[in-house]
Amino acid sequence: QVQLVESGGGLVQPGGSLRLSCAAAGFTLDYYAIGWFRQAPGQEREGVSCITSDGSLFYADSVKGRFTISRDNGKNTVYLQMNSLKPEDTAVYYCATDSTTNSCIASMYDHWGQGTQVTVSS
Repeated sequence: QVQLVESGGGLVQPGGSLRLSCAAAGFTLDYYAIGWFRQAPGQEREGVSCITSDGSLFYADSVKGRFTISRDNGKNTVYLQMNSLKPEDTAVYYCATDSTTNSCIASMYDHWGQGTQVTVSS
């Protein structure tokens, strides 16, 4: 059974940093596409950063140069390092995985974690 558990969210001031973690169970992470998505109130869920099944990296334009996705195959965990955070980064962040996709589109991902809240505010 595929399970994803996110952690690391919280309240941070603008310009601050957070690192999100997503621990995977029930499958081997390095053979799957894995990504971070976010959803703010009243908005659609959007792809933030993904490692696709062919190993390609994707970053949304809004986070390029500030966020970094990485994967620790030994720990079966994927991370999202978020620097220079802005109030508009406030959202629930979700980790998701899929066995075949080469995209970072939410509808293409089958398995989701429960989400972790990130709030950027002074």
